[in-house]
Amino acid sequence: MGDKPTLVILAAGLGSRYGGLKQIDPVDAEGHKIIDFSIFDALRAGFGKVVFIIKEENEADFRSCIGDQVSRKMPVEYVYQKMDAIPEGTVIPEGRVKPWGTAHAIYCCRDVVKEPFAVINSDDYYGVSAYKTLAGFLNNPVSKKDGQAAYCMVGYLLGNTLTDNGYVSRGCCRSDEEGFLSKIDELTHIEKGGDGAVYTLADGTTGSLGLDTLVSMNMWGFEPSIFPKLGKALDEFFKTGIEADPLKSECFLPIEVGKMVNEGDVSVKVLSSEDKWFGVTYKEDKPGVMASIADLKAKGVYPDKLWE
Repeated sequence: MGDKPTLVILAAGLGSRYGGLKQIDPVDAEGHKIIDFSIFDALRAGFGKVVFIIKEENEADFRSCIGDQVSRKMPVEYVYQKMDAIPEGTVIPEGRVKPWGTAHAIYCCRDVVKEPFAVINSDDYYGVSAYKTLAGFLNNPVSKKDGQAAYCMVGYLLGNTLTDNGYVSRGCCRSDEEGFLSKIDELTHIEKGGDGAVYTLADGTTGSLGLDTLVSMNMWGFEPSIFPKLGKALDEFFKTGIEADPLKSECFLPIEVGKMVNEGDVSVKVLSSEDKWFGVTYKEDKPGVMASIADLKAKGVYPDKLWE
């Protein structure tokens, strides 16, 4: 079976819509963050290490609030997503402060992740079963297709991932009859509307989505073979992709994986979860998150204190 899989956590964003470093904001009376529950679930599912992708200036906060506690239970490593970690000869646009996106963040892990690994957001709650499903695939990636690299994603029903307090970004997924990802559309502005959801494109065009639409919540399973593929994607992004909006363009992981699928370079097994997602995209989301955590504890899903 090989080494235990690693959990890679995307935590370099400052949470501009939330208004602060939401990854270290407590969601219960014991001071746990959403990220604590993710790591606890992964540990129970058999993951062997956690890697935080952070901004270098946030490392002290992460160590004191999260990493030092977790490190008593499993190995912890930190990877910096640096603005200047870009292809040689590339010039950072004047005024650019926004990170280069999730594909760039994962690529920054290439020197510390040598085993199959999962990728999650730091501020999303995915549910207990998702980690068990993901660990099962990573330990036994039997669903290879035509000799391609076998990756996976955990998909959620759109209706289980929306907030009442604004818009969200989601990768809308389609799978073929064998359960492999066939297409993914990254929509960056989706909100509740009528009996379903409404999306708005950058040019102002709108459209509707059913609540049963399968979406990516950035919960992926990869082999280390993804790193050179992401390197090629980033080279292309910095050559042409950044021109659309030099100050805000990002290289999104779902979009780049979708391109690899379209080119026949990889296969991605779609693993589904009916768990209810919740997160703190906005400050107004926090009371609902705290109530959900309290309910899960009352049902015995989690102990009062995770790391003791």
